[in-house]
Amino acid sequence: MKNTDSHLYKILVFWVFVLSSGSTWAVKESEVLDELTCLSIESLLNVKVQTASKFVQQIKEAPSAVSVITSKEIKYFGWRTLGDMLAALPGMHLNNDRNYLQIGARGFQRPSQINSQFLLLVDGHRMNDPIFSQALIGKDFYLDLGLIDRVEYVPGPGSSIYGSNAFFGVINVITKSATAYRKTEISGEVGSAGSRAASITKGWGTTGGNELLLSATHFYADGKDLYFPEFDTSEQNNGVADGLDYERGKKIFIKGSAGPLSFMLGHSERTKGIPTASYEQVFNDPRSSTVDRQTLFNLGYQTTLTESTNLQSKIFYNRFQYTGEYVSEDEATGNSIHNHDLSKASWWGGELELVSTRFVQHKLLAGLRFQKNQPMVQKNWDVYPYSLELDSQESSREISVYFQDEISIGDSWLLNLGVRHENNSALANSGRTLPRLGLIYQATPSTTIKALYGKAYREPNAFELYYELAGDGGQKVNPDLQPEDIQTYEMIVEHKLTQSSHVRISAYKNDVSNLITQVTDPADGLLVYQNLERAIAKGVELEWLSFCPCGYGPFWRASYSWQRVKDAATGETLINAPRHLGKLFVSLPIPESQWRMGLEAQWVSARKAREGGVGGYALANLTFLSSTFIRNAEISASVYNLFDRKYADPVGEEFLQNALAQDDRTWRVKINYRF
Repeated sequence: MKNTDSHLYKILVFWVFVLSSGSTWAVKESEVLDELTCLSIESLLNVKVQTASKFVQQIKEAPSAVSVITSKEIKYFGWRTLGDMLAALPGMHLNNDRNYLQIGARGFQRPSQINSQFLLLVDGHRMNDPIFSQALIGKDFYLDLGLIDRVEYVPGPGSSIYGSNAFFGVINVITKSATAYRKTEISGEVGSAGSRAASITKGWGTTGGNELLLSATHFYADGKDLYFPEFDTSEQNNGVADGLDYERGKKIFIKGSAGPLSFMLGHSERTKGIPTASYEQVFNDPRSSTVDRQTLFNLGYQTTLTESTNLQSKIFYNRFQYTGEYVSEDEATGNSIHNHDLSKASWWGGELELVSTRFVQHKLLAGLRFQKNQPMVQKNWDVYPYSLELDSQESSREISVYFQDEISIGDSWLLNLGVRHENNSALANSGRTLPRLGLIYQATPSTTIKALYGKAYREPNAFELYYELAGDGGQKVNPDLQPEDIQTYEMIVEHKLTQSSHVRISAYKNDVSNLITQVTDPADGLLVYQNLERAIAKGVELEWLSFCPCGYGPFWRASYSWQRVKDAATGETLINAPRHLGKLFVSLPIPESQWRMGLEAQWVSARKAREGGVGGYALANLTFLSSTFIRNAEISASVYNLFDRKYADPVGEEFLQNALAQDDRTWRVKINYRF
């Protein structure tokens, strides 16, 4: 692997040299307008989304405070992960435990739960696995960011049409069409800590609508040596983890369409070193690592049954595998124990959806979904001497039906009613019915008011239900574990200030119950998951968005969030729940130059940790972008944590550390070349 990565790095450097030395430097501005440039003002202000209701509608008609991030913003601000993108939105904050990125919403971010309370979709295809029900949003995310056309984020409960995991929100990543890559695109980047990446993408399309897109990506980062004061002894390398923050991986993505048929096929895998010695591991042992692999296939068919009724159907297959290499010490002998942890699952199924406007003033959605989870394997063993600690193989099936009606009342009112019933064979008393109600009033041509109510849930996953290890620090099963529940109330006002800017204010209350919490059973000293906590969240979010309607002008996005999350029984603030979030994103063309500048500034207030708390922080990132500096190429240069601020994120019980220090100043240079 090391030789392969070295070869890749040399190829990348070669391409950078060729592109830099053999280019024409003067290109007319009119030649470099990207695919989103010069849309009409009316089109920009009436952005259409499809995630909130599972059919296309104007954003002002959606029963949620929907946010959209476009491919232009990814370029403007040099974002490197899906998590970076989501952290730009109101009420969202990011946590990094040096293995996985975790996103918090409206004050909730439970360390060690890898985004299981968010539903992650790629082109409407569910990505959460049944083992950990996680949504991977770091470098382990399924796609290269260059393939993303836009991301639609729907905050609040979405279980009425999406089922489990649509708890705090639904994230739908929508990929670019093959026609966006009529020319082959080669991308290369280098950055701090020995990071480098390369990708190649090609698309084909016909006038009849047939399309094919192929893409492949490889990435690698050596990582920095990290210092942890909790391990600062001579026997533990004075607290320095040497070269253990590395990360490498690859991604392959194929999608196409032919008439009413469409398909998507892909595979991704990532290997990450563990520098933190979590789960009582031996510090600074190079054998500690995790590997995540994902494979998906989706075949869709859509047709028009009548002039007013459309049918969509799909069949799907997913596979996920997690491998953990953990090294601990036998307290009795002092010998190291190399433990291998394996989780893998396959799931397949199908879905039918019917959308009809047959009845006047009604837009109806009806759906049926089936998913089979088999097998769900969890194994754990000591490598030498061999000792099998866990061998669990389970299966389950999920069946759900859902219905939604969007009712037009006069010229100014919309009533959105939705309900879903879902059954999971793995759970006792699993049948659940989830409602959603939205009342939308177009008060003036510039002002929309929304009143929303909904319920959602998250089913316990296979790890919480079936993972069992005996001995000190072990874990036992709880067959009576029930889903987490949330009930939400929200008021939203959206107002168009000018033809190219608008503001939105949201006020909400979330009542969360049956929170799944890992505790120690005093009877036997084993860890167990139980439904214990109930929390109440209240907050207000204010967002302002402004843009130039023709591409090269200024872009602004700013937000402020006040949020308060407390344990309903004790009144105490929850761990990792910042009271305030402030964000500013500005992208401007630099006068008399071929460049534009993107500045990102974020402020996160102090947060409670397991012991005490961690201080608030303010970060700034700076990106320069040009599509004319090199002919047929786009180049960007970014500096992250521009002012080299020191800050840390709280972490869970599996860490000796109370909080983990985050990266200081880093940089990246990226080139996209088309031919």
